[in-house]
Amino acid sequence: MLQLSIFLENAKGRLAEVINLLAELKVNLRALSLADTKDYGVLRIIVDEPEATTEKLREHKVVVSLTKVWVLKVPDRAGGLAEMLNQLVKEDVVVEYMYAFVEKENEQAQVVLRVQDQDIMVKAMQKINSPIK
Repeated sequence: MLQLSIFLENAKGRLAEVINLLAELKVNLRALSLADTKDYGVLRIIVDEPEATTEKLREHKVVVSLTKVWVLKVPDRAGGLAEMLNQLVKEDVVVEYMYAFVEKENEQAQVVLRVQDQDIMVKAMQKINSPIK
């Protein structure tokens, strides 16, 4: 799956500006994460049409890039995430970052992962046989 990474200045109202622009563009946010440093933040979002959304944002002078991420379904219960991560560790998968959201309809959490090595992750998913995107 593709994730949009939007680079934001750490300035009053900048996050709201970008979120309002996404609303004006009729973009439905499926998941998001915000990380910051002293000078800037990185808004990571999952949307239905990542390539089209990226182009629209660039037309509005927003600095954005696309990143390959994995979305794993994890049982929404105590220990569900730990079990999944333990399987990935056994398969030598190195997670660079992750964030999660809950899909209420199916009582499952969706975990978004950026991994260090895509080939190792593909092999791990084949072995684990996890529902992936």
